Amino acid sequence: MNRLNQIILIGSFIGFSWLAMQAIHELGHVLGAVVTGGKVTTVVLHPLTISRTDVFPNPHPLMEVWAGAVVGSLLPLLVFLLAQAVRIPGLYLFRFFAGFCLITNGVYIGAGWLVEEGADAWVMVHNGSPVWTLILFGLCTAPPGLYLWHRQGPHFGLGEAASRVDKTATVVSAALFLVLVWVEMLVGSV
Repeated sequence: MNRLNQIILIGSFIGFSWLAMQAIHELGHVLGAVVTGGKVTTVVLHPLTISRTDVFPNPHPLMEVWAGAVVGSLLPLLVFLLAQAVRIPGLYLFRFFAGFCLITNGVYIGAGWLVEEGADAWVMVHNGSPVWTLILFGLCTAPPGLYLWHRQGPHFGLGEAASRVDKTATVVSAALFLVLVWVEMLVGSV
């Protein structure tokens, strides 16, 4: 039974982290567009696709696109720090999620300019961001994300914990993941 709880906790929390990270990243794009006078035409959030925000007109595409990565990295970190300050139970889940968002946004921007035309990093470079700023962003976000993950394995039943995990955390994680999948399946795109 310990192994099943561990598998559910790890699988559901990674799934939740991926979907929630995309939602917060897209929230950053939306905020960036609104603040700079852009009009959000579509936000795609669906568990079976990569998220996307379309803005037209987009008077300041560079600010809008950077807002996705910046908000997507900083908001989860701020929530973790707040949870730590008020000593919320299950703090390691907040810590894992903040680390996940820092790593994914950092790698996506820091190395993304090498890979995919049309993705955020490509838009950044195409609109005037020097490549070194993207690399610097990745170097400022991914390593702190890895630091947040450091020594978190036992909470997920790894190492000395030998598959033992908190059953409440398992239930909460599975519920969060299922609710987020359900909401995204219903909404699909806004």
